[in-house]
Amino acid sequence: MKELSTRQGDIFSAGAQRLQMTESIELTVQSLQAYGADHDHWGIAWSGGKDSSATLTLVIWLIDTGRIKPPKTLTVFYADTRQELLPLASAASKIMDELEERGIRVEVVMAPMDKRFMVYILGRGVPPPNNNTLRWCTRQIKIDPMTQALEKRLADLDGNVLMITGVRQGESAIRDKRIEMSCGKDGAECGQGWYQKILPEAKGLKGRLATLAPLLHWRVCHVWEWLKHWAPLVEFGDWSTATIADAYGGDEAEEINARTGCTACPLASEDKALDTILLNPAWAYLAPLKRIRAVWRELREPQHRLRKAGIERLKDGSIAANPQRMGPILLESRLMALERLLGIQAEINEAAKRLGRPLVDMINAEEEARIRELIAAETWPDGWDGDEPVATTPLDKVYADGSVQPLLFPEVAHG
Repeated sequence: MKELSTRQGDIFSAGAQRLQMTESIELTVQSLQAYGADHDHWGIAWSGGKDSSATLTLVIWLIDTGRIKPPKTLTVFYADTRQELLPLASAASKIMDELEERGIRVEVVMAPMDKRFMVYILGRGVPPPNNNTLRWCTRQIKIDPMTQALEKRLADLDGNVLMITGVRQGESAIRDKRIEMSCGKDGAECGQGWYQKILPEAKGLKGRLATLAPLLHWRVCHVWEWLKHWAPLVEFGDWSTATIADAYGGDEAEEINARTGCTACPLASEDKALDTILLNPAWAYLAPLKRIRAVWRELREPQHRLRKAGIERLKDGSIAANPQRMGPILLESRLMALERLLGIQAEINEAAKRLGRPLVDMINAEEEARIRELIAAETWPDGWDGDEPVATTPLDKVYADGSVQPLLFPEVAHG
């Protein structure tokens, strides 16, 4: 087992709450020294959020200042979901320029056109994701594209790759349970940065990929301190990270436990991240984004969707467990939503041009053209052909066992 600081055994104890910024950085250095040398090639997974941005800029600074030995190759993989909040997307664009100025390879990872969030909903008609039965977004627009990018990069390299992530203890209760179950995997302890020899989500990478979370032990206040006050200084890299800290609430971020997600995320009950951003006068012109949630909410309503009419047989001949389920969005409803979203985008960008502020790129021209093309072609998700009734149509009740309860007054229901 690798040996680190004598303090590592107490890293998640009460004493860890007293870790100073310099101590946290030193533990990160030790973590990278312990495992970095075992891998000729490094990758950094970067979402543009606070933890991955702190990880990215800190690691590059440590390399630039000779604190850690550089790998033979370093590739930064930026996960562009096309749904990022504008302040984070704007900061990411500047940081990418700063990386390229240093000669660091940056790969922008994005879902293929027909699987992008807006195109998938408005072009193909798949309802907005929900937290129950239809949470398709994270894997489709983030995890799968990242896995494919890693597979492609590995094909060009000999040997193994160390993938550096921004995972931190305490960031998510669900994530922490995963860490708790595996933090001792492969002989590593939590203080060593949660080192794992195989990336769990990337089975197709043939065991050539290890992961390391060198900021696992960082307190959230240290993340804010690095992004807002340290990283922007010339001696720490002159990074454009202050905007990221501000997007989370700046000095108040720790107290409000700030987190961000996609713009008007359909999975969230409130737009807390956007509300925080709108408190900053410089970003107040983004207020029309608040109306997006109403569009997603409306598209879930039965008058905008199809429904399976009767007993649904699966490919193996069995009866579907959820007969008469609601399905895809009607073609005309997709066009309605597209026009409303484009209207919101145009309203914001008119203000942005007037104020000299960054433009919103929610649906670009290529995506709009593809959405209209898919609607014109009457495209439906797999298993649907568009002939199903609108979900508001009264139907005989079908149960999971195949039994049917006829309408009591069909002549009234059908007019």
